[in-house]
Amino acid sequence: MCGIIGYIGPRNGTEVVIDGLKKLEYRGYDSWGIAIKGNPSLSVHKQVGKISDFDDLASLPPSSVAVGHTRWATNGSVTKANAHPHTCCRGKVAVVHNGIIENFQELKQELRSHHFVSETDTEIIAHLIEDNLSAGMHFKDAVTNALTRLEGRFAVVAVSADSKNVVAARKGSPLVIGIGKDEYFIASDIPAFLEHTRDVIFLDDGDVATISDGISFTDFEGGVVHREPVEITWNVEQASLNGHEHYMIKEILEQRSTVGLAVDQDDAKVLKVAKMINEAYGTFFIGCGTAGKVGLVGSYIFSTVAKKHVNAVVGSEFPSYHDFLTPKTLLVCISQSGETADTLEAIEVAKKKGCKVVSIVNVMGSTMLRMSDEYILCNSGPEKAVCSTKVTTAQIALLTLLAYACVGRLEEGKRLLNSVSLKLDVMLDGQYLDEIRFLAKKLAGHESMYIIGRGLNYPMALEGAIKMQEVPYIHAEGFAGGELKHGPIALIEDGTPCIALVANDGVKNEILINALEIKSRGGFIIGISPKDNDIFDFWIPVPDVAIASPIVNIIPIQLLSYFTALEKNCDPDKPRNLAKSVTVK
Repeated sequence: MCGIIGYIGPRNGTEVVIDGLKKLEYRGYDSWGIAIKGNPSLSVHKQVGKISDFDDLASLPPSSVAVGHTRWATNGSVTKANAHPHTCCRGKVAVVHNGIIENFQELKQELRSHHFVSETDTEIIAHLIEDNLSAGMHFKDAVTNALTRLEGRFAVVAVSADSKNVVAARKGSPLVIGIGKDEYFIASDIPAFLEHTRDVIFLDDGDVATISDGISFTDFEGGVVHREPVEITWNVEQASLNGHEHYMIKEILEQRSTVGLAVDQDDAKVLKVAKMINEAYGTFFIGCGTAGKVGLVGSYIFSTVAKKHVNAVVGSEFPSYHDFLTPKTLLVCISQSGETADTLEAIEVAKKKGCKVVSIVNVMGSTMLRMSDEYILCNSGPEKAVCSTKVTTAQIALLTLLAYACVGRLEEGKRLLNSVSLKLDVMLDGQYLDEIRFLAKKLAGHESMYIIGRGLNYPMALEGAIKMQEVPYIHAEGFAGGELKHGPIALIEDGTPCIALVANDGVKNEILINALEIKSRGGFIIGISPKDNDIFDFWIPVPDVAIASPIVNIIPIQLLSYFTALEKNCDPDKPRNLAKSVTVK
């Protein structure tokens, strides 16, 4: 969940790392720090707060080698002492780390002769390396040996004042190396260095990279491994604001094209995955957070289109199904980053039972992709706002496409989804945004709201609630419309906002009746629907796109969460307490 960036090469590494940290801030913004290699010492600078607020580069010394970190706090409170990098007692070794060291308390007890200055698990790594150096090990071996002592998921980069090498390693948390001309970049995510190079090497679990004038790879036992670079197709414009105030609004508006891009797939690959689904004895859609809601809507789509039963399970809960798994079971894992820890653990559980795995991800080279038997990319380009928008609808589009492919109607599915893309291009105009901005002003003063849906749009009610929770910090809850009378309707008071997701489908009349029940008790009804209705106090029109209604119905709530956040002076790109890629369990 934290962001790591390192540089080795002829440029001013301090400037490269500070710029890279700003590009990685979506991964964590509680604190930041940088270790700058001098001659013969290390200079470490740390601050609490967002790296984007830092504008005093001249106060930091230049160097050809630097390592930085932007933190999302998991172990230890948000203080300068707990910010990374962490150093050994003598200040000769600096370490940055993303992940959780599960046995850090045991190791800290073992290292009690050392002077600890933080509450973090990361600091033990620097002291372990220090002990190994004191025992006569070379720096690379000292780092590798220390890593073998760690339990948990982690990505680590270490630098020493006394060695020309920078050592990077991963086990469960992402780390990628960018290769330029006589220079190297190490980062948690590609956008950190995308403007400098698109040639990258993705580290596998258990890889240790040693970088100085060149680069070599070993495993944790010291055995030589070979890794080849690949070229990334993302471009700098996709990873930049490109004139927009925030990444969130940029990425919402990009859905004019990203739904169509998601559908632009190799037919043979889509048909191969559809065949895997058809031949499986038990299929699970697995995801966390928003991806979990995508999996749930996918289960409805498969029921309607493919007449198939698919289990939708939250990634963190999936291990409880291990007794049910067989080699004929198929997991379809859904993730933006491909690094979601709970979903990766679900894959590990499934692999032990011989299950096949398909991943639907947005990041080429991600861990989930490489753990899978087959994968489909979302083709959405970088998504940098913490809350997912364009990748969400791309994932729904891909599950819809697969459902049609499972029954030999792939071309029909493609025509439907391409028509959705065209209709979104028309829908998302300036007047539409102004109408939702007007509604946001009315909602900004409310502490609670509710969202209801039925059938395909029940999962989107749940997803819409997530958006209103995480971006403008409104207590929002999503419900199946039919469940209101079983308790939640007791919460409705005069003026309580309630969004009703209405599609032109078989449950249209039922969800309108549910909305009327709320209205009769004083609720303020916001209808998201192809047609207006007397029940609605405020109507947000959407195209009539049949079974693809979840795609068009969630976008107005994405916009509403964005504009409401602006009304409340919240940062829509970096919600409090959240980070983009959840790489810890």
